[in-house]
Amino acid sequence: MDYDVIVVGAGLAGLVATTELVAGGKRVLLLDQEPEASLGGQAWWSFGGLFLVDSPEQRRLGIKDSRDLAWQDWLGTAGFDREEDEDYWGKKWAEAYVEFAAGEKRAWLRSLGIRFFPVVGWAERGGYLADGHGNSVPRFHIVWGTGPGVVKPFEVRVREAMKKGLVDYRPRHRVDGLITSDAAVMGVHGTVLAPSDAQRGEKSNRERIADFEFNAQAVMVTSGGIGGNHALIRENWPKWLGTAPKHMISGVPDHVDGRMLAISEKAGARIVNRDRMWHYTEGIKNWHPIWPMHGIRILPGPSSLWFDANGNRFRTPNFPGFDTLGTLKAIMDTGYDYSWFILTQKIIAKEFALSGSEQNPDLTGKSIRGVLSRARSGAPAPVRAFMDKGEDFVVADTLTELVSRMNALTGEKRLDLHKIKQQIEARDREMENPFTKDLQVAALRVARHYKGDRLIRVASPHKILDPKNGPLIAVRLNIVSRKTLGGLQTDLSGRVLDTLGQSITGLYAAGEAAGFGGGGVHGYRSLEGTFLGGCLFSGRQTGRALAKE
Repeated sequence: MDYDVIVVGAGLAGLVATTELVAGGKRVLLLDQEPEASLGGQAWWSFGGLFLVDSPEQRRLGIKDSRDLAWQDWLGTAGFDREEDEDYWGKKWAEAYVEFAAGEKRAWLRSLGIRFFPVVGWAERGGYLADGHGNSVPRFHIVWGTGPGVVKPFEVRVREAMKKGLVDYRPRHRVDGLITSDAAVMGVHGTVLAPSDAQRGEKSNRERIADFEFNAQAVMVTSGGIGGNHALIRENWPKWLGTAPKHMISGVPDHVDGRMLAISEKAGARIVNRDRMWHYTEGIKNWHPIWPMHGIRILPGPSSLWFDANGNRFRTPNFPGFDTLGTLKAIMDTGYDYSWFILTQKIIAKEFALSGSEQNPDLTGKSIRGVLSRARSGAPAPVRAFMDKGEDFVVADTLTELVSRMNALTGEKRLDLHKIKQQIEARDREMENPFTKDLQVAALRVARHYKGDRLIRVASPHKILDPKNGPLIAVRLNIVSRKTLGGLQTDLSGRVLDTLGQSITGLYAAGEAAGFGGGGVHGYRSLEGTFLGGCLFSGRQTGRALAKE
């Protein structure tokens, strides 16, 4: 055999696993169906947030965190309820990951040259009881350099190994099947696709020019999930979230289609937790799209008022940034697949950010001056560009004009000015005192006790309808597809299991294809910062285990 291991998928998990295999003395064939421009996969596009526990960054901001608190939050969020079967290995991976995040994760990343923005973000705030969903404390550590900054150290090491002949990287090689013998995986076969000048994330051709077949002692699947395949998302849509949306936009490129999951299953692998997935509710259509139906997620602070398609304010705790899937269910229960933010210029200036490396050129480019300019110039330039050019934004000086334009945008005239005004005025009256019965207003005030929120994330509580805080802004929010939480079931060494729970000789998986570990490390929900981190950890864990074997 020319190769010890074949890695299928050159995203973050595949790059991490490859570096670990090479460090263990193995020769690796790295295959990917996309052009070389897309090396690094979805991770390159990410905001670069990582889940860390009890970090120096947290401690400097007065945050008291611990492994026990993080595990409490993870269990309350995951809601594992299939522990004797589909959740068995996912829960074991989850416990190992929390130990990693509270232990050597940060030191390992720093040894690779990765550094962090000093202000820790507070994602998925929960809003339930202490043992329910959500992060009890801020844990979202933004990598200095965002997604490209996470990918770079592993890409550099893979390219160095390529020069030494230890890695054979072949883009435009689409795997169509696994080669098996006596129930063991011995290699892969597939199609060589025509060269493509498609840039990163763009749709590439599927023109076949040749076939290939390669053998190795083991095959590792790191090909990602199903986020770009809306038909497959709808087929597996969770029943607890109601009817699948008729309209979605895509937070991932077109090629994230789940092909390798089906191919692995055909070879005997078991897929678990198919009905667990992670889609965002604050999606806006990209005015400058790169892939089909390209959507961008707003990373909102907690102040915007959130209304359904009929103009009803969502109930506790469906506030911006508190419970992604809980709010998704509330939206789907309305019978519509969109909702609205109503906010002020004062709020958008401090609280709006956009997910994605390309939407944060200051953080991605490691520009201290650029980051500091956010505080001086209000909303970041990418947010202002969406306000000016994006079809989902409406800006007006009065509520009457705003609601009229909102109705014109949808063409449905569903929103009633009097009803919306009544709800906003009721909320604004709660600003008169430092105490309140409106739990969103209470949450704003609690958030500003955290230094990071007060400095750069949460606007001073104020009246929405006070003209001095205007103009008024409305944003139509679409559902944007993103992550697969289930996947190939694996043990703690990344060995893929069959339907009887036995490992398939020669077949391994990591990253999103494996539900970020075990076929579902997150259970039903995520604490955020755990998708990139799941790729890092599962790629590292599986690569090291396979190198030893």
